[in-house]
Amino acid sequence: MKLKIISILAFFLVIQIGVAQESLNEVLKKHHKSDIPYISATELRMQQSKNEVIILDSRELQEYKVSHIESAISVGFDVFSMENIFKFVKNKETPIVIYCTLGIRSEMIAAQLKKAGYKDVKSLYGGICEWKNKEYKVIDSTQQKTNNIHTYSKQWSRWLLNGNPIY
Repeated sequence: MKLKIISILAFFLVIQIGVAQESLNEVLKKHHKSDIPYISATELRMQQSKNEVIILDSRELQEYKVSHIESAISVGFDVFSMENIFKFVKNKETPIVIYCTLGIRSEMIAAQLKKAGYKDVKSLYGGICEWKNKEYKVIDSTQQKTNNIHTYSKQWSRWLLNGNPIY
């Protein structure tokens, strides 16, 4: 009986170690369900500095208030509405980048934008975690620079290497 219990515990330990060692690329590949292309944090930063892109934050408002990419518009995930997008982005040729914590929720919203006819929609690879890992600026609800990043969960916080995870 003890051997059986030890075997079961060992099995779950191996599974946990395997999950913990899963790379960001593997996680995103597993969840990538559409043809939405990714954009790197570096590419987005270049477009942002030239005011060539609209940035949408698909995290919930409480996450956005902790920190967000400067100039990003909060559109939420649970409360997402195409009607709100039509107010912000009238020209369907406008480049749009959408992000969340890692790029999973943002891909789902990006797919809705594509379906609605927006032509140039991308998801930020690695989300706000990768943005902050590159040491790019994030601001809080008072427009002040911050190191706090709402990582959605403790599980996702392991991909934030440069900042203070909040969940």
